[in-house]
Amino acid sequence: MSLAIRGIGTALPPNAISQVEAAEVARVVSGLDPEEAAVLPPLYRQTGIATRHMVFHANVVRDVLEGTNTSGSVFLPSGRRDDRGPTTAQRMQSYAAEAPPLALQAASQALAESGLSPTELTHLVTVSCTGFGAPGIDVRLIKGLGLAATVQRTHIGFMGCHGAINGLRVAAAFTGADPGARVLLCAIELCSLHYHYGWDPKRAVGNALFADGAAAVVGVPAGEAPADTWRMTAAGSCLFPNTEYAMGWTIGDHGFEMTLSTRVPGLIRSHLRSWLEDWLASRGMRLGEIASWAVHPGGPRVLGAVAEPLGLPPEAMAASREVLAECGNMSSPTVLFILDRLRRRRAPRPCVALAFGPGLAAEAVLIE
Repeated sequence: MSLAIRGIGTALPPNAISQVEAAEVARVVSGLDPEEAAVLPPLYRQTGIATRHMVFHANVVRDVLEGTNTSGSVFLPSGRRDDRGPTTAQRMQSYAAEAPPLALQAASQALAESGLSPTELTHLVTVSCTGFGAPGIDVRLIKGLGLAATVQRTHIGFMGCHGAINGLRVAAAFTGADPGARVLLCAIELCSLHYHYGWDPKRAVGNALFADGAAAVVGVPAGEAPADTWRMTAAGSCLFPNTEYAMGWTIGDHGFEMTLSTRVPGLIRSHLRSWLEDWLASRGMRLGEIASWAVHPGGPRVLGAVAEPLGLPPEAMAASREVLAECGNMSSPTVLFILDRLRRRRAPRPCVALAFGPGLAAEAVLIE
């Protein structure tokens, strides 16, 4: 398995919202009285997020905060305690309209950096767990970028926050098997479309964490890139035992419903190190040899649950904390944002990119 990264592109929706504003939005959308709403400010502060980007236009947020209806958006709350928000069909209509432009922006950046022409790409891998439709993002990318009609398409759906790691594994399989392969991977998530209405403490955490974004990678066989190019050389996966209850992602009548157990950090702390040591040992490496880390920031407690058992210093999680603070948890694209930041800073290698998702599962790639 070997994939050389020729280009990475990232994209965020233009509308950013501070966590202070987001907490007030949550109060209105949840229909909370002042006493109930008192839990929101500390919850939102504890996320480690300063700002998040969402595909909702600024006038929609303003309508929510001011109680107006200038936008006419179906996402505006009714003010009733039993309000469930838009139907899943309405949310998917928004995904179909908003996801392609963001995916195209990220993919165009990655392609431009790679120096390849659109028609040279042989494979397209798309990743998303927040929207579905056919023809989907893959077809919009083919048409928008001018890819060949013969490009081979693979879609990875509903894998959650580690979806881009799965996508890298698939891309590396193509470049490892075919010396002529030129692969575009694009991960796009619009988590805000699945905002939970009403009050549910378990889902309030998701409302506080998740955001929107897209990221793309262009990869080629390792032998065709300069010596200093970042190369993916291995991938690993581990389903932690008896943890299915810890993280769930199901399709409901009013959006996709995310469930996060408060035990997730503890489960990561208990299971991660032994698996990582075994996986690295199979590659002839020790944990102490890893020079940098691109860890998906499911939240500050998740980053701590990775750093503490591995004995990592605070600076090892710096890029992850920066992306979390500036962008929030964008699900699958997030780890590519972190990887891009490390690569542009010429972080030392080898590097491990690591993310978690429903299962509870850990997915990792080794980059040298």
